Amino acid sequence: MIPSNGKKQGLPSPHVLSNLPESVIDEILMRLPLRDAVRTSILSKKWRYNWCRLPQLKLDQTLWKTVEDLISPTIGFTNVLSHLLTLHTGPITKFTLDIPDLKPSPNIHHLIYFLSRYDIQHFVLKPPLGDQYKLPSSFFTCLQLRHLTLHRCLIRPPPLFKGFDRLISLELIEVTISSKLVGSLISHCPLLEHLVLEHDEISDHIEFSAPKLRSFFFTGDINFLHLKNVPLLSKVSYKPIAFFLEAECDLAKIFESIPALENLCWNQDYIEEEDVGQAEVIPTRLPSALNCLKRLCLSCVILGEFVVLSFALCLIRSSPNLEEIEIEVCVLRDEIYYEPVPRDAVDEIPASFSNMTFNHLRTVKIYNVAGTEAEMQLIKVLLAKSPALIRMLIKPRRMEDRKSLKVLAEITNFPRASSKAQVVYNVD
Repeated sequence: MIPSNGKKQGLPSPHVLSNLPESVIDEILMRLPLRDAVRTSILSKKWRYNWCRLPQLKLDQTLWKTVEDLISPTIGFTNVLSHLLTLHTGPITKFTLDIPDLKPSPNIHHLIYFLSRYDIQHFVLKPPLGDQYKLPSSFFTCLQLRHLTLHRCLIRPPPLFKGFDRLISLELIEVTISSKLVGSLISHCPLLEHLVLEHDEISDHIEFSAPKLRSFFFTGDINFLHLKNVPLLSKVSYKPIAFFLEAECDLAKIFESIPALENLCWNQDYIEEEDVGQAEVIPTRLPSALNCLKRLCLSCVILGEFVVLSFALCLIRSSPNLEEIEIEVCVLRDEIYYEPVPRDAVDEIPASFSNMTFNHLRTVKIYNVAGTEAEMQLIKVLLAKSPALIRMLIKPRRMEDRKSLKVLAEITNFPRASSKAQVVYNVD
């Protein structure tokens, strides 16, 4: 390209890259995969060891994987790790080790010991699949940690370990740790704001206090969970692998300890024959309304199951200040349910909302609508009880065109409390 003055622009001087400020070079290198960052060492003598001072590093299998795969992955990892431990200088604030497919499993104790000496602040560890990786004692000396993510690890801290008192984010995915210990670990992180627990094998109660906690994502047996002191917790995502109610108060206990709850996502893709009969202990609404709740997301809900429908309606009726509702309906192919929704329960849906108005509800999204009577009654109620509604998105499940048009025609004729309410029926 020739500029407007008619003169050709020359190529940049070969010294331009060498004369860049170190802060600019570091910023460039941190935006590259580590393998490419190391390759910049050929640009000039000044660039030869720039990658060695990177404060943020990620080791994954792209570093040693070749087209021919002539090198054993474990040997390749060992070589990369050896160069890193030998050549790196300066602080390391963030380190990610992501090697789920590496076999046989390499010895990464030396790496963790190395990081413990560099006051690591952000650590992500995803060791090879298979046996749980037992964290070495050096890991528990990383007391500057602020962000920690562990996958498939065996956590057994030494007796004198007091916790990570600077940690603000903790994610424990498929780890092996006792319920008592995980509760103690969380409670000894006084600054913790974000917590993820994916712990399918919980067999005892977990109780913890987290006064700064703001977001919590949990997968496991919710009956064993007890949030003791979480006054700021506003965003919660639950994916229960077991959920059994013996009395009305059991459901209330789940939410009464979360007074600041604003955003709730509930993934109810787990239902068993033992759940039959629980609908009877689910109240019309919770004893204490979820007055702070603004967004409710119900995912994989089987509205054809009486207990699931009762639970979903209870949450909606208990949340008068909702601004957004999102529901992903799950319909069984054979439509054989453990406890189908009784006809009288469907007929009672409108009456159960008779004294309610959703004055703040502006957006509703419902996916995989099959046109069942329960779904249609819920849609009808939300349109009739939401004077501020702007948009309702309905995405039907795959069905015959004739049935789909019938569902659309019925929804279109439902009365609407809001003159601005737009119903979008998306068949894509």
